[in-house]
Amino acid sequence: MAKIKYYFDTVTCKYERVRVKKSDVFVNFLGFIVITLILAIGIVSVFTRYFETPAQASLRKENEELLFYYKLLEKESKETQQMLTSLEERDNNIYRVIFEANPLPESIREGGIGGTNRYKSLFEKGLEKEDLIVSSFEKLAKLRRKMYIQTLSYDSIIKLAKSKSKMLASIPAIQPIENKELKKLASGFGWRIHPIYKVKKMHTGADFSAPRGTPIYATGDGVVIKVISSIGGYGKEVEIDHGFGYITKYAHMENFKVKRGQKVKRGECIGEVGNTGISTGPHLHYEIIHNGTKINPVHFFFNDLNAEEYEKILELASIENQSLS
Repeated sequence: MAKIKYYFDTVTCKYERVRVKKSDVFVNFLGFIVITLILAIGIVSVFTRYFETPAQASLRKENEELLFYYKLLEKESKETQQMLTSLEERDNNIYRVIFEANPLPESIREGGIGGTNRYKSLFEKGLEKEDLIVSSFEKLAKLRRKMYIQTLSYDSIIKLAKSKSKMLASIPAIQPIENKELKKLASGFGWRIHPIYKVKKMHTGADFSAPRGTPIYATGDGVVIKVISSIGGYGKEVEIDHGFGYITKYAHMENFKVKRGQKVKRGECIGEVGNTGISTGPHLHYEIIHNGTKINPVHFFFNDLNAEEYEKILELASIENQSLS
């Protein structure tokens, strides 16, 4: 039961009953509702800011998982791209050089696959991470195209290989000394510090450090065209003509196992490692000459190396250290 309120009337000197108007009741009620709504909104805002609802927590976890798998996919994509780049380099610098075929132009390898609108049209409604998704589609499409171009390139190389079995047997394709652990490659092709003059000079071959008497092998079928000895320079050296424009040179040898005009097979012993000529220690200086130009021998070790070993020897050969001759 509602309490009855009174007030003292100073005119009549009596207590009069308080009469509440309906309008006052309505205004008070409306004010109560407004204050309640303001408090409710404030409480909800604070709660949603510092506390997650089950739906929000589930959505956040799902987004974190999607981001994790996206980063994983991005990593796999980069590793695949690196592997493909390695295959493209070997294709242009080794296989096509061997068969005297022109390298594939970069414009063909990087051929267009359509603009971003090609993938944005897949999404009828705009997505918050639309650019991220479109970028992933573009990278994968580009990778697929480059892999397809690479398979076509290998198809053409296979056709060349079938018609050039003699050429394959003749072209230098192995390391000139046994080097299974890849530790004997002391200096590669390029600008290196000369061991005598201590200045940078063009090193036109690869130096293999090995004890005196280590067997030296012909790296391809051919005919011995030079067996000479000199006090300076290359010291005792052998040159083999492999045909198809290829000649190999083996220098600073201890002794010879072949003579001029002799036919040799790949893997046949032609002499032993020495320290003759201008040399700072027992080693073999090995060169490949193609059509009169000295080229990097490290690109011609593909017959006795797997992909991982080839990458490692490329890295070793690129170190700008001091040559041995």
